[in-house]
Amino acid sequence: MYILQKTMRETMPQTPIFSSMLGSGCSGQVQPDTGERSGDPIYQEGSLVSGSLEALIERLVPTTDYYPDRTYIFTFLLSSRVFIHPHELLAKVGQICLKQKQQLEAGVETDKAKLKSFAAKIIQLLKEWTETFPYDFQDEKSMKELKEIAHRITQCDEENGTVKKIISQMTQNLLVTLSARNQYQEIREKFRQPVTDKGPILKTKPQSSQKDILSICCDPLVLAQQLTHIELERVSNIYPEDLMQIVSHVDSLDNHKCRSDVMKTYNLEAYDNWFNCLSMLVATEICKVVKKKQRTRIVEFFIDVARECFNIGNFNSMMAIISGMNLSPVARLKKTWSKVKTAKFDVLEHHMDPSSNFCNYRTALQGAAQRSQTAHSSREKIVIPVFNLFIKDIYFLHKIHTNHLPNGQINFKKFWEISRQIHDFMTWKQVECPFEKDKKIQSYLLTAPIYSEEALFIASFESEGPENHMEKDSWKTLRTTLLNRA
Repeated sequence: MYILQKTMRETMPQTPIFSSMLGSGCSGQVQPDTGERSGDPIYQEGSLVSGSLEALIERLVPTTDYYPDRTYIFTFLLSSRVFIHPHELLAKVGQICLKQKQQLEAGVETDKAKLKSFAAKIIQLLKEWTETFPYDFQDEKSMKELKEIAHRITQCDEENGTVKKIISQMTQNLLVTLSARNQYQEIREKFRQPVTDKGPILKTKPQSSQKDILSICCDPLVLAQQLTHIELERVSNIYPEDLMQIVSHVDSLDNHKCRSDVMKTYNLEAYDNWFNCLSMLVATEICKVVKKKQRTRIVEFFIDVARECFNIGNFNSMMAIISGMNLSPVARLKKTWSKVKTAKFDVLEHHMDPSSNFCNYRTALQGAAQRSQTAHSSREKIVIPVFNLFIKDIYFLHKIHTNHLPNGQINFKKFWEISRQIHDFMTWKQVECPFEKDKKIQSYLLTAPIYSEEALFIASFESEGPENHMEKDSWKTLRTTLLNRA
């Protein structure tokens, strides 16, 4: 067992795979000898740019004297689901493994050392796969194919059972991971829906017992740190294959096909819901306050929180806070905003200016990413991008580049870029939050009631009456609706 594990350590890259940046290793290591065929991979300046699906699959499977570059493994396994289901890919990998095993055994004298070396490399590939894309194996068909490959590989070392023990441990680890992920999906938070019946319905007096954010936390830095905790906890449940579903789902819609086995993007939706809830919470906290002086204080508080989020590298919370303050029920509070020192807010809006494809934000994000690469402390490593912009980048990258080239080969250059961006996101999500968790503050952020859009407008009009005919008509309509409900 020691010899086999030593061989694996010395000859192959080890998991976890996100230990180095993608991009520098796009050319791969020694290329397998697949002969000259029309579907063979094509390289430009040492980088793989295209190839047939069959040739790319062959490049994935190790031989006795070849192991694929880690960046290739990640990129191909990530992108392959656009063209082939994981269980079908596993079946093809199994067939190639069986063919190689038979060739090794067909020699005049079976070379046991080569068989063990081959087995070690196949095991390492399976480890890379099961640890990086565990959800590929939730499907019963995939587990069946994995067991088939495992059974064939164990035959390479039947004397002492070393391979069997390693595969058994790998399978056990996979099952534990799948179980944990399934439990998360089953008990994942039922995100708050904006309420209509708990809003400030035509109130005449402020509720003195009503809590607000300042009664829970009055330090902008502390609240920004707690928001960062929540962001990193939620982003930790997003996996590469979740993000790749964006591409798979778009292809299914474009082809008017119903892919029943396309994994539902629960984790992406949950994270997106968190952004919306935070925006609505900010708006609720501002609109529900009756006294103008207190509203002004809360607006300035959230501006300071957003600034602290920016300094931390938590761009998603920062954008959610700005979005909440830009919602119409908040933006129309002119008397309140006239008392706010808006210089800080203007700086934040400059960073999130949507012109030139959010050029200012992207510059700030790039700076945070560079800081993260050279950081010595977790505090400097935090990078939480604006998630909906990140998703849009993946979407448009997919839409503007074709999956196949005119010669019919897969446009692998496109998938290098998609995988690079997803790899960056996966690297950022692995950072441990260095801030002390405050359960009381987090509980408030996650469970405090938030108003629906209708309730926000009611609260806004109650705080500062309508100023023009359009607002007067809206306010009249809302009052009529409420009276009819009563």
